[in-house]
Amino acid sequence: MRSHPIQQRNRVTPDELLEHGIRTRREVLGIDLPPPAAGTEAFFNAYADSVLRWCWGEVWNRPGLDRRSRSVATLAILVTLGKQEELRLHVQAALRNGLSAEEIREVVLHSTVYAGVPAGGSAFQTVLATLKDLGELSKEAS
Repeated sequence: MRSHPIQQRNRVTPDELLEHGIRTRREVLGIDLPPPAAGTEAFFNAYADSVLRWCWGEVWNRPGLDRRSRSVATLAILVTLGKQEELRLHVQAALRNGLSAEEIREVVLHSTVYAGVPAGGSAFQTVLATLKDLGELSKEAS
């Protein structure tokens, strides 16, 4: 069986990649979710395990972009796809990764040009509510 490209480059074992993914997800999202449970939910665990290893263990740690830049890209993609729950989570991650509320606003505004007004309007509502909940905006600023 062929090893994963990051394993070939860095000689990282699958277990190490999983642990790296769990740690990165915790650092970026600020939440600590347990790793996939062995056995009981094997059907879903294949997906969760893959996301942890590939998305969080490898892609979020590639050298080509810093986490701040990855947050900008992620926000833009989530706006475009209309994924409001994920957008809420990644607004928090973007703040943790160094973006300001104003920069997040600009990412959403820029994304609206390409994703469309309905997608942008929904995203603005989600982002505004998230920033208010986090105390990043005063009610008067909205």
